[in-house]
Amino acid sequence: MPPERMLSTVTDRLPLLAAATEPEVRLRSLLQASQSVVEQLDLSAVLRRIVDVAVELVGARYGALGVIGSNGGLEQFIHVGMPDGLAERIGHLPVGRGLLGALIDDPQPIRLARLGDDDRSVGFPEGHPPMDGFLGVPVRVRGTVFGNLYLTEPAAGAFSGEDEELLSALAATAGIAIENARLFEETQRHQRWSAGTAEISAALLSERADDPRALLADRLAAIADADLVCVVVPGSSETLLVDTARGVLADQVRGLVFPASATVCGRSLESGQPFLTSGAAGHPDGAILIGPAMVIPLRTSGRPDGVLTASRRAGRPGFSPSELEMATDFVAQAGVALELARGRAVRQRLAVLEDRSRIARDLHDQVIQRLFAAGLGLQAIAGTVVEPDLRNRILDQVTALDAAVSEIRTAVFALSAQIHPDRPSVRHRILDLLAELGPLFENPPRITFSGPIDLLTPDALADDLVAVLREGLTNVLRHAEASESTVSVGVAGDTITVDIRDDGVGPLGADRSSGLANLAARARNWQGALSLTAVDTGGSLLRWSGQLTAEREGQAQ
Repeated sequence: MPPERMLSTVTDRLPLLAAATEPEVRLRSLLQASQSVVEQLDLSAVLRRIVDVAVELVGARYGALGVIGSNGGLEQFIHVGMPDGLAERIGHLPVGRGLLGALIDDPQPIRLARLGDDDRSVGFPEGHPPMDGFLGVPVRVRGTVFGNLYLTEPAAGAFSGEDEELLSALAATAGIAIENARLFEETQRHQRWSAGTAEISAALLSERADDPRALLADRLAAIADADLVCVVVPGSSETLLVDTARGVLADQVRGLVFPASATVCGRSLESGQPFLTSGAAGHPDGAILIGPAMVIPLRTSGRPDGVLTASRRAGRPGFSPSELEMATDFVAQAGVALELARGRAVRQRLAVLEDRSRIARDLHDQVIQRLFAAGLGLQAIAGTVVEPDLRNRILDQVTALDAAVSEIRTAVFALSAQIHPDRPSVRHRILDLLAELGPLFENPPRITFSGPIDLLTPDALADDLVAVLREGLTNVLRHAEASESTVSVGVAGDTITVDIRDDGVGPLGADRSSGLANLAARARNWQGALSLTAVDTGGSLLRWSGQLTAEREGQAQ
């Protein structure tokens, strides 16, 4: 039978209050008080109710329940009878010294007629109301002291032995009620973490997950009731970087870099173990560990990829070992989901690359060959045509087909995967540059390549080549007022040539001397040349060249 039903049954069978003796009345009051305590399931409500019924049971003016923290002092102090305004004026709540500390050190009931007569009494702070009689009993949960009940100023003038027995009995019932509330709270907490784990896994594996680390920090902050959550990743071999932050101070700590040594975060990352801490004031990571905190390593691919920190403001209750265990499981599941999401992204990228490679093969093996064959056929036909005007028109079409073949070959190369993603080829560097500058143009420049550019271009020349293209295209944007522009890069013999053509106002439309001087200097470094000429149909042609076999002038010197 549940405790509350058993207590209700016993209470109902007691004699009616009018005909009961004083001991029966007090016993009935004890049972009613016990019943009202065990009916509660919210832990904070249980603690408050215990103090209220204790004051009523023994007729005290003031009462309090001190919860013992992990450090042996008082972690919480729930008091009744004293006005809130008076408590605020007195200042901080008791921390567990004097008689309160004596009850913590030796958890046995203490009953005093006058507080001041006991050597263990340390007095009261300024503004504290006078208190004489004192009764304190420990509250045990499963044999462990959870806290102590403190009562003062009895209405009868002094606490009796019967008061001590009644309060001790109530404390025993309170221990059961606290354990029930703890178990209920633990069950609810497990449910929240389980639901959060399922939610974060589903979110990370969805196709709409934009920023996995931010999503992880948001969910951890909500479930753990944390004031500040940070994702800390290695910045270098000796530093750590706050990559993501959520909550108070997030804007101040995001991007913070601190040394990995002598920090809680560094110790967790190196050992791969989670930690509970009361704060890290004075340490390099003290800015993100602002109070009671959990520090949990984030593992992907079986190795620490960073750490997550969840902190509460100083003065708030700390995280329990069970919360750390649940948070660690949550982060571990999130790490698995992150790894699966990365694997899915890699597979999707491979599928895109395979599809691009197939398109590139089709363009190269079918379209280009057919265009090339069409061009050869037209050249043969042009050789049989007697009329000069018609023959020139056919040859113009052959030239257009050659240009189309060149552009398709450029597209084929752009569709092909890079062999060395960490060391992109010259063509890919040029394509990346055009992709960067393209949105600035009315119509993005068209690019064509010819010759073995990637095979023959030295790395140092490639750097200058990209710089020349950036300078030349930037000049077109600033000065040419062009609607169309084209870029061609080709290798013939031991010379590489860059042509930038536009249909703008021409080379005399603006002063480009400073930019041209820079381009000319780069050309001289490679024993090349620079020219800027007008185009008969309107616009300008910038031609830059360099020798593939030349050594850069600066290097030679």
